[in-house]
Amino acid sequence: MDIEVVEGDITTQEVDAVVNAANRRMRGGGGVDGAIHAAGGPDILADCVRRFPDGLATGDAGWTTAGLMPARWVIHVVGPNRHAGETDRNLLTSCYRRALEVADELGARSVAFPLVSAGVYGWPQEDAVDAALETLRATATQVELARMVAFGRSAYELIASRL
Repeated sequence: MDIEVVEGDITTQEVDAVVNAANRRMRGGGGVDGAIHAAGGPDILADCVRRFPDGLATGDAGWTTAGLMPARWVIHVVGPNRHAGETDRNLLTSCYRRALEVADELGARSVAFPLVSAGVYGWPQEDAVDAALETLRATATQVELARMVAFGRSAYELIASRL
């Protein structure tokens, strides 16, 4: 699998699937989650309500339509919230592994990833990048392209330096 990094908006990526850093409720939120729901329109929330009536566990992944975005699917992952005491790194790496498993189930060959848990959930950014890249490199998958979408120049430079 090729891994690349771009600086930009995950909602505009022309890939098969975009990964959403969701919360356990699966009803929309802030950050990446809010941007994806805003860009994709109400079909994403309706699909979340239908497919995840009880939400999703931390470290797990599931998919919905991408609504109005160029991607076909949104793969929702629930990263650990360090501010809420979720400090097990395995929960973070599980997000990337499970996202790739869901992508394989869907037949997605190109997937755009945000930096999960590195924003409002307070995961240290350097470790968040390392966890993402280690997991993407180590997971057997049919995905051909994993695109890390950095929000801002400093995140882009950090990810690029680790690639």
